[in-house]
Amino acid sequence: MSCLIVLFASFLTVGSAAGFGDTTTVAGNGNDGPLEASGTAVSLAVAQPFGLTIGPDGALYVCEVGQHVIRRIDLESGESRVVAGSGHKGWSGDGGAALAASLNEPYEVRFDSRGNMIFVEMQNHLVRRVDVKTGLISTIAGTGRPGFSGDGGPAIKALLKQPHSIALDKQDRLYICDIGNHRVRIVNPSTGMIDTFAGTGQKAATPDGASLRGTPLNGPRALDFDGENSLFLALREGNALYRIDLEEQTLHHLAGNGRSGYRGDGGPAVQAELSGPKGVAVSREGDVYFADTESHTIRVWRKSSGTIETVIGDGQRGDGPDGSPGRCRMDRPHGVFISRDGRLFVGDSNNHRVRMLNTSR
Repeated sequence: MSCLIVLFASFLTVGSAAGFGDTTTVAGNGNDGPLEASGTAVSLAVAQPFGLTIGPDGALYVCEVGQHVIRRIDLESGESRVVAGSGHKGWSGDGGAALAASLNEPYEVRFDSRGNMIFVEMQNHLVRRVDVKTGLISTIAGTGRPGFSGDGGPAIKALLKQPHSIALDKQDRLYICDIGNHRVRIVNPSTGMIDTFAGTGQKAATPDGASLRGTPLNGPRALDFDGENSLFLALREGNALYRIDLEEQTLHHLAGNGRSGYRGDGGPAVQAELSGPKGVAVSREGDVYFADTESHTIRVWRKSSGTIETVIGDGQRGDGPDGSPGRCRMDRPHGVFISRDGRLFVGDSNNHRVRMLNTSR
């Protein structure tokens, strides 16, 4: 199907996806079950895909929240298999094989520099790791109970509350969006100790240029690392996107005026309305893609201009069709990931599909 791109010139409405390829479905048949452990990805039920990433082996890894598993998709063959989780909701299995463990809503998955798979389970209030050599699973942060405690001590004894997103920097330091506590926590990989990295626990506005220390975060929901010296942070309740300068330890406002809505494409991103931003992914060029979940779109902050655009969707809930990204509707997307070659992957959560868009121009 050829790509028909529709331009929306208005500053207040939908932006342009000009220059992009077509959207395609790479996993999910639109159903939320039953769990299918292996098979061709597009023919399988992939229930509530959220966070996703490409692993060291070049495969796509997807958090399947509805079935409490992590799924691997071979992007060349299209074949898929479960790599963590038994499909039974719960918390068990530490010290054993990852496939035999019970998980509870894995939300986001990453890989450290050694190739270990790390993922966060929101409803278990913890972060777990699958060893690349042994395939054994262990908990590395959280006790399984909700709350806030443990700063300055071992991460496995600390309390988290509904952690949603994780990121790793060049030193494999683990950053956790501890959303129920309105904080970003940090775990030192050498010591296993946890601390608060950003946020005060208050649900309040985040000033531009403020120091990390003593500054509130209103709903820190999603993180990504640019590979250099910056983290990018979406504030769900704050309806905003920020850059965290890791050297200067400061917060910089990129997008969102704090009001919930879907307006501002084509203009300054800081004046735009966002609608519950969640997943975040920074491209090689420094552009920041994010799931604007409640507007059912994927939008992008352009580094070169400071403007905002919509790249998939038109602001209305729907299920595709694949093809023109401006016409491909989604239903509450959560996860986004962009590869080094410009392929944008999206967890189209309520449609139970993983979609892909080639953003290379």
